Amino acid sequence: MLPDLKTAQAELELAGTLNPGPWTKHSENVGLAARNIAEKVPGMDPNRAQILGILHDIGRRVGVVSIPRHIVEGYRYCMARGWEETARICMTHSYPLMAGEWDRDPEDPEEALIQDYIASCQADDYDRLIQLCDGLAVDYGFCILEKRLVDVVRRYGIEDNTLDRWNAFFAIKEGFEAHIGASVYQFLPDVGRTTLLCPPPWKPGKT
Repeated sequence: MLPDLKTAQAELELAGTLNPGPWTKHSENVGLAARNIAEKVPGMDPNRAQILGILHDIGRRVGVVSIPRHIVEGYRYCMARGWEETARICMTHSYPLMAGEWDRDPEDPEEALIQDYIASCQADDYDRLIQLCDGLAVDYGFCILEKRLVDVVRRYGIEDNTLDRWNAFFAIKEGFEAHIGASVYQFLPDVGRTTLLCPPPWKPGKT
């Protein structure tokens, strides 16, 4: 189960009043990118894709939090409302390698919860689509995947599996392009213009 589009948009607007920042425009754009791409993929529901994109970061409503915490907060928030599909996306959207993300024991209970959850499921087209669109959308529009991946590294640093994660993002992109028979960039408004914009990377704690 998931909320309707109007409810999802209202939830994001409310969350933006609780924790103002560029993350809400990013979330809107993830939803738009997901809708535009899903419209071109046989068997996918564009409305469902947009809702999942809008709410993928809803855990940030509680304030400036770590990556694991915003994931778990979003999962709990959606589950409390009976939105199992959006709760799943909250859990999976940051992990393109899925269970392959970890080769160590979790460092805290929230990370343990995420690992256990992801180990119990297989990524479907909606998981992969939101993972991809999270890498194509910024608060000021859309950009090529390379720019977004570098932006994230500038904010959070390089990890041991960064190259594997980058390759996973490109594999997802190429998979959707094979279904569509065209570049996903064709369906992202003004992607060429916004890719050339170079604002400083946003960091947690800044609005």
